This record gives sequence, structure tokens and C-alpha cells, in this order.
Amino acid sequence: MVFSNPVFSSAAAKVQNGQTPFIASASEAPTGLDLYSRFAFAGACCCSITHGGVTPIDVVKTRMQLRPDEFSGGMISGFRKVIAEEGAMALWTGVGPTAAGYFLQGAFKFGGYEFFKKQFVDSWGMEKAKENRTFIYLASAGCAEFFADVALCPLEATRIRMVSQPDYGTGLASVAGRLLKEEGLITGFYSGFIPILLKQVPYTMAKFVVFERLSEAIYGYLPPKEELSNVTVTCVNLGGGVGAGVVSAIISQPADTMLSKVNKGGDTSGSIMSRLAAVAAKEGVSGLFAGTGARCVMVGTITAGQFAIYGDIKRVLNASGGTEIGK
Repeated sequence: MVFSNPVFSSAAAKVQNGQTPFIASASEAPTGLDLYSRFAFAGACCCSITHGGVTPIDVVKTRMQLRPDEFSGGMISGFRKVIAEEGAMALWTGVGPTAAGYFLQGAFKFGGYEFFKKQFVDSWGMEKAKENRTFIYLASAGCAEFFADVALCPLEATRIRMVSQPDYGTGLASVAGRLLKEEGLITGFYSGFIPILLKQVPYTMAKFVVFERLSEAIYGYLPPKEELSNVTVTCVNLGGGVGAGVVSAIISQPADTMLSKVNKGGDTSGSIMSRLAAVAAKEGVSGLFAGTGARCVMVGTITAGQFAIYGDIKRVLNASGGTEIGK
């Protein structure tokens, strides 16, 4: 029979009883792999939605980094210039690899963060974990981001090539295929791996630790969390996300500029580190921070949206069994 498999039999029974299959009830709180898969799915959705939604800002920001002489008038001027020269749809260049790449990255980042945080607490005990929670936030975020970047890097390289060279291909598959054929797996997709680590690991560490500590501070002025409405919790997530986004954007801006330069194309001779050093020497401090304002707007918006969406999806999926170590 179709439902002879116990998993499908359980799902069929839930449907017959008017329940939603694969979403646990309050009395059936998920644990283990089931719980962390929900964290990963919530993280995948929140990152894909937010990064995909701000693609126009990212297109202008990348143009400002790669062609500062042409895009020196600020963010609004950059929007007008892209629309005037390439049409409004050019603002959505690279939305495919952006959404796909950050879907994978978000799954590893948020799911991994919850996983590694739990490992620290299980190893150290709750009391010691609370005393050292800032370290745990930083270490968990850094570990999770490393694995997330392995998944993200090829699609980020594809996105940057699409934005910097619009005539390189006609879409995600076309650009990725040509990049792989002409430059190979490592040079084509992972030449930006070191700068993406330099960008994303500090960014994610700052993002989670600032969000966690800022949320702790906000909740300190509110009634107990279990007494708050869903709207209030979402607002706290939004507020903590804005602060986390701005701080992490500033910290990771130099590496973001170097990543754009390395993935632009052109000279691929020399080691990755030598190319990074050459970019840093050529750009200087002011060049490495080009587009910081646009990126603060973009990352602040993204991060606030991510934590709000992540919290809401976790609630819908009944994934409330994460490890809380805030005092």
C-alpha cells in the first residue's frame, strides 16, 4: 500500500485527524535531527528571501566598488545611472544565484549556529555557558559560517561575475557553466574563498553576538519572554537585527570590497593571498570602505529581516527547543 511506510502512515493519520503532517504539535516538540532540520530550513528561507529581496541595492553597491569613478555620486545616483544605462531589470541582475546561494548558506549558518551552541552548553554545563556566553556566541557563529561559506562561494562568484560582466552569460546556469569551463573549479568558483571567509566569518560572529546581547538588553526592560505577544517578540528581533546588521557591515566591509575585486575577472595569476594583498595596496583604506553607506543600509535591512523571519518560521514549525543561555 502507498502508506505502508511508517513515516507516510503517520502523515496520513494526521491528515485524517485534521492535523498538518510533518509539523509537530506543542505536545510533540521536535528534538535531535528533526529540530535542527527545522532550524536549517528557517535559516535557509530567511536568508534567501532577504538577500534576494535586496538584490537591487547589492547591484548598485557592487558597481560602486568595482567602478568608483563612474558611481561616485552615492546610492540614489547609482540607482538612476543603472536604470538609465541598462534598464530597470538590470537592478535584478544575479537574483538567481543570490537566492540559491543564500538558501544554502542560511541553512548551514542558522542550523549550524544552533547546533554548535548546543554542543558548547552540553560540554560546559549551563552555568559555565552563561558565564561565557559571549565566547559561545562568537565561536558557534564562526564555526557555522565556515561550513556555510563552502556552500555559498560558488554561487557568490557566479553572482559577482553576472553583475560585473553582464554580457558574460544569460543566466545562472550559463554563467556558472562558462566560469567552470574557462577558469576551473578552484579558480572560477573558489578564488574568492579566503576573502569570503575574511568577510563572512567576522560578519557572522559580530551579527550573532550583537543580536544576542542587544536582545538580552531589550528583554531586560520587558516582562518575561513567555508572556510577550508574537508581535512584540518579532519587534525585538527586528530591533536587534538592525543593530547587529550595521555593526557587522562595517566590520566586514574591507573584505567585501576585496571579494568583489577578486571575483571581477581579469588577471588570475598568482596566489589568492598575493592577489588580495595587491587589491588592498591598490585601493587603500578609503577604497576598501567604498560603498559602506549602501552596504549598511543593505545589511541592516537584511539582518533585521532575517532574525524576524527566522523567529516567525521557527514558531510556525514549533522549533522552539533551541538552547537559550542569556541571563
